[in-house]
Amino acid sequence: MSERAPKTPRPGLIGSMKGRGGRGDRSPLGTWFWDIDRVLLLLTLFLIAIGLIAVAAASPATAMRYSGEHRKFAPLYYFWRQVMWVGVSLPVLFIVSMLPVVTARRMAVLGTAVLIAVLAVTPFIGVSINGARRWVGFGIAQFQPSEFLKPMFIVTTAWILSLRAKEKDLPATLITMGMTGLVAGLLMLQPDFGQTIVFCLVWLALLMISGTPMRVMLAIGSLAPIGLVTAYMFYGVARSRINAFLFPDVDGEGAADHFQVNAAHNTLTAGGWTGTGPGGGTAKFGLPEAHTDYIFSVIGEEFGLIACSIIALVFLAIVVRVFVKLLDEQDEFKLYAASGLAVQFGAQALISMAVNTGLAPSKGMTLPFISYGGSSMIALSIGMGLLLAFTRRNPFLTRSPYVVRWSGQ
Repeated sequence: MSERAPKTPRPGLIGSMKGRGGRGDRSPLGTWFWDIDRVLLLLTLFLIAIGLIAVAAASPATAMRYSGEHRKFAPLYYFWRQVMWVGVSLPVLFIVSMLPVVTARRMAVLGTAVLIAVLAVTPFIGVSINGARRWVGFGIAQFQPSEFLKPMFIVTTAWILSLRAKEKDLPATLITMGMTGLVAGLLMLQPDFGQTIVFCLVWLALLMISGTPMRVMLAIGSLAPIGLVTAYMFYGVARSRINAFLFPDVDGEGAADHFQVNAAHNTLTAGGWTGTGPGGGTAKFGLPEAHTDYIFSVIGEEFGLIACSIIALVFLAIVVRVFVKLLDEQDEFKLYAASGLAVQFGAQALISMAVNTGLAPSKGMTLPFISYGGSSMIALSIGMGLLLAFTRRNPFLTRSPYVVRWSGQ
């Protein structure tokens, strides 16, 4: 009896079955998995998991603070809400990471224009929380425009600076300076001193990375002391934060900020190197915003300074990983955009941890992927999704590599 010839796999929407799940898998999900920086993705997911644990630890303290006559005390209220926000954010991160570069850039430019317009009306129509108008919307639909603007602004700035290679006469530095000044002015109206610093730091970093002449950088740098003195003299929020940091024993407008930083430092060190254990912290009940601005201190109390050190190293690893990936990058736009997103991510984490340790004035800065918050979590997921998109190793990034195609023999 003659042997039958082996059957040839039938071509279909996702190609051959051979190699499915391996490097030969060219299905949309398989292509994404093998092109993406899996180490960067794994570190991000690790931070999100740590964030859920940290919010669970901080939730009872925050729930007790905000519970009252008309609100029932629910110890894990903020934890379950954070689980919901993570469930919304992860699909956003994955979808954005699949975008082709051109689509991501267009989305960022359009988003920058829209969000700057929203930012301009926020001081007038925004919701007032703790004396600042940084939120718009109502109920669960409230969001913080500045959080979403950060990744969009960075990508747009990177695109404008990258145009200098083609348009030698384009005043890219002046254009981006105007954008940054406009955003900084709008943020200070809210007021939001911390976010203003982040935007300015990222802009300066992008100027350096893009090869701006040293004389221009020195000229811009010389304006920093003038701006700081001006802010201290005429901007009450900056003055109170600086006074609380430099003159902690002086009673006055900075006394509240000093109390917060002092309480955060005491909570951070209360658990020693190994911590009191999950749920064992008591100093956290004295923190004003244990689940957001001062969650790093809660981690220190319940899980110890060793855990805090590990988290700091993870943030450092993410930034270093991105810059190592960019060493051989030839596309100027992707180089600038990914670098700016990494700088923003690292700067925000550094400022938040510095405030918790008493090394910087109180700024109301959340710890990326760890602090509680819907706007922060979704906006960070967009930013990390863009970062993953710009560091993909697919040679066809100008068009989507995830378009399903028929294959033939």
